[in-house]
Amino acid sequence: MAEEFAATYRSLPWVAVFCSPLRRTMDTARPLCNVAGLEIQLRDGLKEIAYGQWEGKTPEEVNHRFHDEYVSWLADPGWNKPTHGERGVDVARRSSVVLEEIDRMHPSGNVLVVSHKATTRIMLCSLLRIDVGRYRDRISMPVASLSVVEMTKQGPLLKLLGDRTHLQESLRLRVGT
Repeated sequence: MAEEFAATYRSLPWVAVFCSPLRRTMDTARPLCNVAGLEIQLRDGLKEIAYGQWEGKTPEEVNHRFHDEYVSWLADPGWNKPTHGERGVDVARRSSVVLEEIDRMHPSGNVLVVSHKATTRIMLCSLLRIDVGRYRDRISMPVASLSVVEMTKQGPLLKLLGDRTHLQESLRLRVGT
């Protein structure tokens, strides 16, 4: 998938690549960095939301073991967190530091930000001034997709959301990803 992305978007004039320090995101960013001659800039602020004690468990298991916290989180994941996990507003705060850094360092040009599904949706909510607590309800995003935000004088402009045309058709059409 990462090689397909790099092959599709290699001709764009990239100025930087910022990435979560988790292995799967670095593996995603590396092929484009190789063809564009750029270094991956790792940022903790781009990590996936911390699910705490819910990590690796199915929704059914979480509901059974942590019912009250789960119900609260479903109602508003912006202000309620998984048991020993992280609230959406905390992810928005830490990721906004990275976005501000990118804006300062690269006021123009194409910057690739490689992160995770929940974190990316939270960043988009923050940029577009959508209630962060609604990130699961307002933005649908398949894995391995591309979203494009242009920073304009009027503010962020969402130009593309969840595009996967860079993937081969068998991956692009998979349900549940």
